[in-house]
Amino acid sequence: MRNQGLGSWPARRARKTPHRTALVHDGRRISYADLYERATRLAHALRGAGVRRGDRVAYLGPNHPSYLETLFAAGLLGALFVPLNTRLTAPEIAYQLDDCGAKALIHATSCAGQVGPGVPLTVEIGPDYEARLAAVDPLPIDEPVTPDDTCVIMYTSGTTGRPKGAMLTHGNLTWNSVNVLLDYDLVSDDRALVSAPLFHSGALGMLALPVLLKGGALLLVESFDAAGTLDLIEHERISVMFGVPTMFDLVARQPGWAQADLSSLRLLNCGGAPVPTSLIEVYQRRGLTFCQGYGMTEAAPGVLFLDAEHAVAKAGSAGVPHFFTDVRVLGPEGREARAGELGEIVVRGPNVSPGYWGLPDASTAAFTDGWFRSGDAARTDADGFVTIADRIKDMYISGGENVYPAEVEDALLALPGVAECAVIGVPDAKWGEVGRALVVPEPGADLDPEQLLADLAGSLARYKLPKSVVVTAALPRTASGKILKHQLRAQHGS
Repeated sequence: MRNQGLGSWPARRARKTPHRTALVHDGRRISYADLYERATRLAHALRGAGVRRGDRVAYLGPNHPSYLETLFAAGLLGALFVPLNTRLTAPEIAYQLDDCGAKALIHATSCAGQVGPGVPLTVEIGPDYEARLAAVDPLPIDEPVTPDDTCVIMYTSGTTGRPKGAMLTHGNLTWNSVNVLLDYDLVSDDRALVSAPLFHSGALGMLALPVLLKGGALLLVESFDAAGTLDLIEHERISVMFGVPTMFDLVARQPGWAQADLSSLRLLNCGGAPVPTSLIEVYQRRGLTFCQGYGMTEAAPGVLFLDAEHAVAKAGSAGVPHFFTDVRVLGPEGREARAGELGEIVVRGPNVSPGYWGLPDASTAAFTDGWFRSGDAARTDADGFVTIADRIKDMYISGGENVYPAEVEDALLALPGVAECAVIGVPDAKWGEVGRALVVPEPGADLDPEQLLADLAGSLARYKLPKSVVVTAALPRTASGKILKHQLRAQHGS
């Protein structure tokens, strides 16, 4: 095959395991042979509508087989796949479509209200989509595609400012999948539950693509439901799961958690945010090895992984670099940080993006000599295991001391009655800045701010202790589960 990219994966997998199940959705099972035929039909339909090499094909919708069909169809043509966040507003969607110059948009019926004019071709999933596939012959397509060609433009979560489109090459996504297969224990019989959104790099890169590469099955769920997750694990014999901490926490809070049949589960991987030690302990009490990792869209996304062997001894750490990925922790002058010293994580490897779509200056600033500057603070222990401290920009300085909110949040989450929390720095006449904690209570809990502050005393250095607590019903989050600290600072930072 001349196509060395992701577009060739369905054909390569179909010639090895054509009758094995690739996708399960809403009771429907799609074999690898079916996936190859449908992706090929869609590629012909897109080509017939004018989509050519280098054009951008966007997708807007919840987890669905058509997401992966569109990804592979674009890859067959040498076009670029652009997954869009379903939780964005119509103006935000319009910005990203305009920014990437989308030639085509495939969207779910439920997202029709977010789609405006400006895209030459729009196809709604359902009768229109199926009719286009049926109208063409699934003749093989072998467009030359190299690992260095751009495969996906994936917009970052946008926790600050306008989202940037990280360009991920076919090689980036392939090498990330190889890293996962080397560092995980995935087997071809695995059945993976995909309930985290595929428009987020974690669900796509750390679960969906590696499982398909290995020949396993993906059970696609359009939206995460904690109670439903327990039922699916039991009845579909799910063996692999990926999610952000909030998802795993909600599952563990279900009334049926203690009695649920979790015997099929082998691999639990959590990412997207620092994992509270209390959550790790909850899963360990059910006999489950709770692995965690650290990554970013710009790395497709795997950077660090804590394997099962070290999950208990190094609990709280994000692990060591994936096999083909290099990580350094750099101090203020750009020197290598000593063990235990805080510094910024920089990343290099074949999974790391070449830059941002249409933003040469931002690319030059973030990518230096092949190393990507993450903006995340971390420290490395004597064994080389890396612990994430916080976003460098979320750090605040109180009385000359650096305070990393994640450390304070971890202590708050260990207190009874606290379901979620976030800590921000607010101005203070004496100390420059002090901490303010935004706390979401567990159902039925009556939290007293003064008592929470009293309970924290003694567990943290005095300068790290928040000086105020605000009890709130919810915290603003991105679709990938990350707390929007800039919104909290705007609302509560005065």
